[in-house]
Formats: sequence, C-alpha cells, structure tokens
Amino acid sequence: MNLIGQKFGRLTPIEKIQIKYCTKWRCKCECGNEVTIIQGDLRRGHTKSCGCLSNENRIKVGLNNLIHGNARKHNRSKEFTAWISMKQRCYDPNYHNFERYGGRGIKVCQRWLDSFENFLNDVGKAPEDEYTLDRINNDGNYEPKNVRWATWEEQNNNQSTSKRLFK
Repeated sequence: MNLIGQKFGRLTPIEKIQIKYCTKWRCKCECGNEVTIIQGDLRRGHTKSCGCLSNENRIKVGLNNLIHGNARKHNRSKEFTAWISMKQRCYDPNYHNFERYGGRGIKVCQRWLDSFENFLNDVGKAPEDEYTLDRINNDGNYEPKNVRWATWEEQNNNQSTSKRLFK
C-alpha cells in the first residue's frame, strides 16, 4: 500500500518505514515538522498532526491562560473550570462528550470565547459548591441569556433525554 502524497489531517506521508511486522510512515506536517506515525493510526485518523493541532486546541480553549488567580494549575476556581470545560465541550473534538455539544453545533458566544473576565461578569460566581454551569435551552448556545448556575437535580431535569421522556 502506498500512502505517499495522500493527506491525513495535516499530515502527508513522504516515506514508508517497514520494521518487521509494523509499517510506519515518515510524514510532513503542514506546520513543517516531520513525525513518524504507525500506519493504522494514520489511516484511522487517530493521528492528524505532529502535535501542533492539539497545542492549537489547548490555546483555543484557554488551557494556557492564567487569569486573575482563577487559573493556577492546581487551584482553579469553579468558575474558571466551568469556562474551560464549556469551551472544550464545544471546540475540542477529542473531548469525551464533544458529539453532544460542538458535534451538534453548540457554540460559545464570541463575548465569552476569548474572555474569562466577560464570562465571569455575565454569569457571576457559583452560589455554592454544588452548583454547575447549565444551559437553559439545551439546543441553544452558551450565551448570557441561556446560561445559569444550577444544582445537579435541576440539570438532570433539564436534559434532552428527560424532556423526551415526558412529552
């Protein structure tokens, strides 16, 4: 099988490397780096870049930011953690529930996307520890009029699956 010149995400194979029973490909990434990838990972889409895509996603969702003491590595505030998680759900395809959020078109409003301060000003601090971020309309985006702090019980009653059961 010859993959040279084909495109797999940001990677283009440039050389086949056969080691006993394992086929690997030396690939050139769009960013200019070269990496060696196992053929199966390349063909199944498990590896899409040299690592630059993951770094861009981390920056996009704000994992590299430190904002007013809310984002210290081991001491993130509840609000900062909610802001990061909200953006991961919508924009990180590797996030475990991405298909329920970003995968179905749910987005974060532009005002909050790049500004934790705006998010905190609009949403405020969580009333108590057991409160979590909730979208009032599950089909709506994360935006000021559609987000609230809610208890787990309120969130469970507001799930799409709960609404379908009672219709």
